Amino acid sequence: QVQLVESGGGSVQAGGSLRLSCAASGYTYSGRCLAWFRQAPGKEREAVAWFDTNGKTAYADSVKGRFAISQDVAKKTLYLQMNSLKPEDTAMYYCAARIPCTYGPWNYWGQGTQVTVSS
Repeated sequence: QVQLVESGGGSVQAGGSLRLSCAASGYTYSGRCLAWFRQAPGKEREAVAWFDTNGKTAYADSVKGRFAISQDVAKKTLYLQMNSLKPEDTAMYYCAARIPCTYGPWNYWGQGTQVTVSS
């Protein structure tokens, strides 16, 4: 079965960096239709960065220039490099996949990894 397992969360001070990883298994990894979402307490889940159906990257305005999504297709692993972290980046971060890679809802999710940024 499809599994997405995140790691790399933690607590950092504002201005610091973290790199999240998401190991995928159980399906043919295409490098497309993969995303990082986050959800802060009391807020809706939001997309942070993603590879679209063509494998191109896109970012939420709030993280442009600070976060970078990447992947290692051979390792079937998705990454999120987060730099210049702000307290408002504090959230649970989730890896998501859309399988098959067509337009539609994100239908597979990891369990999440907590990121806490202190001022």
